Amino acid sequence: MNMGQALESDFSGVSGEGDQYLTFILAGEEYGIDILRVQEIRGWTKTTPIPNAPHYLKGVINLRGTIVPIVDLRERFGLERLDYGPTTVVIVVRVQGESRDRDMGIVVDAVSEVYNFNAKDRQAPPDLGGAIDDQFVQGLATVEEKMIILLDIDRLLNTGALAAAEQAD
Repeated sequence: MNMGQALESDFSGVSGEGDQYLTFILAGEEYGIDILRVQEIRGWTKTTPIPNAPHYLKGVINLRGTIVPIVDLRERFGLERLDYGPTTVVIVVRVQGESRDRDMGIVVDAVSEVYNFNAKDRQAPPDLGGAIDDQFVQGLATVEEKMIILLDIDRLLNTGALAAAEQAD
C-alpha cells in the first residue's frame, strides 16, 4: 500500500462482535480509536501553519473543500519528535465538540490493524495517582499478549486543538 497517496479506506468489510477499533503505532506503542469515528486514512501532506497555534497543531489542509486541522499525536503526548517517513499517515476522524462536530486529522507513525473488542476485552485505565495525564485514555485491551491503549478522541482533540482550529475558520 503506497502511503504517499491518499488512502480512501473502506472498513465495511470488517466483521465480528463488539466495538471495532482502528489501531495505530506511536513511538512503539499501539493505540486504538473507535472505527466509527474514522473518516479517512491519508499519507502525510504538507499543511498550512496557523499562527499562535499550540505546537502540536501542525496546521490545516483543505480536504475536498473542508478545512481540516492536523494534530501531531507524538507532540500532543510529549513524545520525541521524528521526521515524517513513508509510513507516516494522517487519520481523519470525526470529533464531537460542545457546539458542533468537525473533522480533524491526527498524525501517527503507522496504521496497524482493525480489532473487535467486546466489553470483556476492555479494562478501565489504571489509577496512576495523577503521575500521568490519563484523561484521554478510554481503556485498555489485550490482544495476543500485547496491550492496546484505547483513546477517547473527543477529549484528546477538544482540549486546546479544537479551539485553535476554530480560530482558523
